[in-house]
Amino acid sequence: MQCELCGKECGEAGKSATVDGVEMILCPSCMKHGKGVSRPTGASGRIQQSLLRRQRRTRQKDVYEKMDKELIDDWGSVIKDAREKKGLSREQLGFSIGERTVTISKIENDELRPSDKVAKKLEKALDINLFEEVKKVTPPKNISSSGSGLTLGDFFKEE
Repeated sequence: MQCELCGKECGEAGKSATVDGVEMILCPSCMKHGKGVSRPTGASGRIQQSLLRRQRRTRQKDVYEKMDKELIDDWGSVIKDAREKKGLSREQLGFSIGERTVTISKIENDELRPSDKVAKKLEKALDINLFEEVKKVTPPKNISSSGSGLTLGDFFKEE
C-alpha cells in the first residue's frame, strides 16, 4: 500500500491518521504530520482493501503498446494523386466515403490529418495504402561517455 501523503510504499506499516481534517493512510515517517486514528478491529482492513482496489484501477495503461501502424508522412499528396488518377472530383470522393468536400480539400492540402476511420475509407475508395509499419527504436548499446545516460546524439549513426 502507498502512503497517501508522500507516495512511498509502506505495505502493512501504513496507519490511519487525520491530516488537516482528512483521513489518510500514512507511512511511519509521515505520521508526524497527522494525528493517529483508532479504529475498531476490522475497519482499517476494509479501508486498506478499498485503497488497494482504487490503486489497481488507476494504473496507467500504455496506449501505444498495441499500435503497429501509423499514417504515412505525405498522406495529402498521395490522396490527391490517387483521386486525380481515378478521375474523381473532391465532391465525388467526399460523397463516396461520406465526408464533406471541405474535409477532403483540407486533407489533401495537409491542413487536416485524417482520422484512422476516414483514412481507411480513403484507402478502400482509392486503392492506396496510407499506413506503414511502425519502426521499433532500440537504444544503442554504447551509451554516451558522459555517463549521464542517453542523449539524442546516441540515436544517430555516424557515417
